[in-house]
Amino acid sequence: MNKFKQSDHKRKNRDRSQDRDRSKSRPGPVRDGNDVIFGVHSVTEALNNPRRELVSLKCTVNAQDRLAPALTSHDDLETEIVHRSQLDRITGPDAVHQGVVLIAKPLEQPELDEIPHDGTIVILDQVTDPHNVGAIMRSCAAFAVTALVATARHSPDSSAVMVKSASGAAEHVPFVRVTNLARAMAQLRDAGVTLIGLDSEAPEDIASLDVTPPYAIVLGAEGKGMRRLTRDNCDHLARLDLPGEIRSLNVSNAAALCLYALKR
Repeated sequence: MNKFKQSDHKRKNRDRSQDRDRSKSRPGPVRDGNDVIFGVHSVTEALNNPRRELVSLKCTVNAQDRLAPALTSHDDLETEIVHRSQLDRITGPDAVHQGVVLIAKPLEQPELDEIPHDGTIVILDQVTDPHNVGAIMRSCAAFAVTALVATARHSPDSSAVMVKSASGAAEHVPFVRVTNLARAMAQLRDAGVTLIGLDSEAPEDIASLDVTPPYAIVLGAEGKGMRRLTRDNCDHLARLDLPGEIRSLNVSNAAALCLYALKR
């Protein structure tokens, strides 16, 4: 290996090592048992939620101006005007925090038997991507879904990424976590809820199902779909009748279309 190539090789190794060191030291959201909420929409909804116990707010001057209407009833909230770089250190440099970070106590979430069983419920079978869960929660809020139900394991916690993706919907949609999904589905069926599993290969078109509330839409994990036991516990398996060459969608897009099809 000539001197140039040897020097270049050492430099690349040194750069990779420095990148790894920076990655290790790069801070993510600081939790301490609290929710880290960022983004103007998410923070505004949290400020307007009387069930939220607020801890502190850090924001830029511009963000404070945008939050002014929601801040009028929070004179006692510890608020600090900071530079965007300080917020980057809390959320991580790739987060779109829009100049605001709110620290708040987690919302108290209901148990399965505490939610109303007379409307629409969305059930997630091991959907793990917090961006997808947040987007689904946003659709749930738009379609007045009673609750979002997910497994306690193999699903994201109420992370900053999920709350940001929900764009305020986390303040409005109860997020129920269950230990055993099959048992939870049986409990809902006993309460009169019809269980509709989404499957791209199912014979029935979801838009043509003859169902009325209460019902629950069951969505499987990204790529894998529903587990066999979950499928077996559904009253109906239905597909979205798509005219194009691709017959399956991202789970968050599929959730929104299913809710629209059934509401219509």
